Amino acid sequence: MDLILWRHAQAQMLLAEDGESVLPFELERDLARPLTPKGQRQAERMAMWLNQRLPDTTRVLVSPALRTQQTAAALGRKARTVDTLNPLASVDDLLQAARWPVSRDPVLIVGHQPSLGVLAARLLAGQDQPWAVRKGAVWWLRSREREGDAQVVLHAVVPPDMV
Repeated sequence: MDLILWRHAQAQMLLAEDGESVLPFELERDLARPLTPKGQRQAERMAMWLNQRLPDTTRVLVSPALRTQQTAAALGRKARTVDTLNPLASVDDLLQAARWPVSRDPVLIVGHQPSLGVLAARLLAGQDQPWAVRKGAVWWLRSREREGDAQVVLHAVVPPDMV
């Protein structure tokens, strides 16, 4: 199974009314943050790269956050919004949504830090660690079986400025 993790592209910051201070995390306001113009360009470039490589059968699962919706929209493919993929999602939420590792089709998750980085660490290193996934970047993981052992292979890591 292929599991592709795509962190949303650059989004506007959540600022206080004075325009300077960052507010404490408020999920409802955080979900409404749009992409910046730079983020829109990042999403479009990465979508072109992905569309050249993703099979037509790829399931695209997206957080309900506006910035992830806008990132995924750049693909021009059918996508399913999954509420449990929100910015507070756990690694287990992501794995359950993807049906890892038994899904027959590749799965692309458009989501958030820190859950994407922790998911990559769990699958590749066997430990939950705070690995960083850059805004707009893709991490492509592949499960396989070799000599009776289940393995996870890092197929690609692509930052948005490399496509």
